[in-house]
Amino acid sequence: MKKVVLKLDLHDNKHKQKAIKAVSTLHGIDQIAVDMKEQKMTVVSTVDPVDVVEKLRGKPSPTVKIVSIGRAKEEKKDEKKEGGDKKDTSKEVVYPPYWFLPPPHHPHPYYFVGSAEEDPNSCVIC
Repeated sequence: MKKVVLKLDLHDNKHKQKAIKAVSTLHGIDQIAVDMKEQKMTVVSTVDPVDVVEKLRGKPSPTVKIVSIGRAKEEKKDEKKEGGDKKDTSKEVVYPPYWFLPPPHHPHPYYFVGSAEEDPNSCVIC
C-alpha cells in the first residue's frame, strides 16, 4: 500500500467532486481524502502514483504536484477470538466496475418518403 499526497488547485466542492470521481475510477484505490484548506488530496492505494497524477491532469486539476509518497500506516487490530463467532473475514466481496453500454449504432438513417398519390388529404402545389 502506498500513501500519496498531492497538491491540487481546488476552488470549490464541484472541483473537489470532479477530482475524487476521476481518481476513484482507478482500480486498487482504498481511500481518498481531500483537505480543502490546504488543497491536498491523500490517496491510499496500490496504484502507481504517476497513474493517479495522469488521471487528475486536464479538466479536474491541470496543476497537480506530488507532495509525498510513502507507505500507508496500517492499523493494528487486537485479535480476540471467541468460540462462538468464527467468521472468515479474509474473503472480500469484489464487485466489477459499472460499465455503460455504448449507444446503438444505426448505419443508415431512416427516412419516410411519401407521395401525393398515396395520401389523398395532402396538398400539392404545382
